[in-house]
Amino acid sequence: QVQLVESGGGLVKAGGSLRVSCAASGRTATYAMAWFRQAPGKDREFVAAISWKGGTKFYGDSVKGRFVISRDNAKNTVYLQMNNLGPEDTAVYYCAVDVDNVIVDWTSAEEYDYWGQGTQVTVSS
Repeated sequence: QVQLVESGGGLVKAGGSLRVSCAASGRTATYAMAWFRQAPGKDREFVAAISWKGGTKFYGDSVKGRFVISRDNAKNTVYLQMNNLGPEDTAVYYCAVDVDNVIVDWTSAEEYDYWGQGTQVTVSS
């Protein structure tokens, strides 16, 4: 069993930056982790994913070049640095972990086994 707790969300003005964190209980250092987001009335959207060593990263097209995913395995924490935010980035951001170490499609929510409760990010124009 893995528990994930997101933090760091909040209100930021367009063009600003924000970093959200996801702290994991249990031994997650060898697991791939990811961030997804869901805006009101929209489907859950892939944001970014990172391999357990941190050497492989994937980004959704809408955040590529603006967001950076990273992890600190000693702290069992994954981060999402979000830069040049726009109102379209407003959503609840969820972190997720894959514990079976078999990922075919890193962008698919179905690949991930445990999810956090989410943290709200609101970008004002």
